[in-house]
Amino acid sequence: MLPIACLADNYAYLVMSPGARVGVIVDPSESAPVEAALRGHDVELVAILATHHHHDHVGGNLGLRAARPGLSVYAHESDQPLGRVPGQTHGVADGESFTIAGLTVRALHVPGHTLGALAYVVGDAVFTGDTLFLAGCGRLFEGTPDMMSASLARIAALAPSTRVYPGHEYTLDNLRFGAHVEPENRAIAARYATVAEHRARALPTVPGHLAEELATNPFLRTREASLLARYETKDPVVAFTKLRAEKDRF
Repeated sequence: MLPIACLADNYAYLVMSPGARVGVIVDPSESAPVEAALRGHDVELVAILATHHHHDHVGGNLGLRAARPGLSVYAHESDQPLGRVPGQTHGVADGESFTIAGLTVRALHVPGHTLGALAYVVGDAVFTGDTLFLAGCGRLFEGTPDMMSASLARIAALAPSTRVYPGHEYTLDNLRFGAHVEPENRAIAARYATVAEHRARALPTVPGHLAEELATNPFLRTREASLLARYETKDPVVAFTKLRAEKDRF
């Protein structure tokens, strides 16, 4: 799993088939960095996996397809009739599994950030786009708090050892907010120190691990007594709604 820095703070990911020189790319924001990575690793690109339709995740689709007219582009089935994902060739349903480049991919429909958002599970990794960030989550541009809460819960139910590959390098800022929300959470403080050291050396913070997210990501912790008390509710969705609104203002 090779992170490819794109734009200001996006990540695309090159996922290569074990023992073969073929692979897929997740969320190519732009084509040039992806082409450089393909050349550098001598990999033939056979498919694009789009987590959602926003331009900073699909802006490189057509450039990559121009050099490869048969390139497959996977995105949620609801986006295909709307033409929201450039070059889309396959509409993917919730829970659908398919094999491409020797990789078995399982798609989870995780609406909230957008209505057609997908997370892709490949082996022990999950590519979450803008649904789940390390120590945070995406804004609700199209979905509702109920949708996003349910989507995050689906990802949180994966094995704790799952490696998490999000769409942006937001980890340090997210942990800063987490420390504000849970000032007594020692796991957040420890993770913040580690991440700050990484970023000071311009190192990526991806991937994370789901076990660490469960301990330090407030958006996965809305059932915790401390967060329910902070937002004066017993309803995790209400706590999530207030938490997301506070993050929007932070």
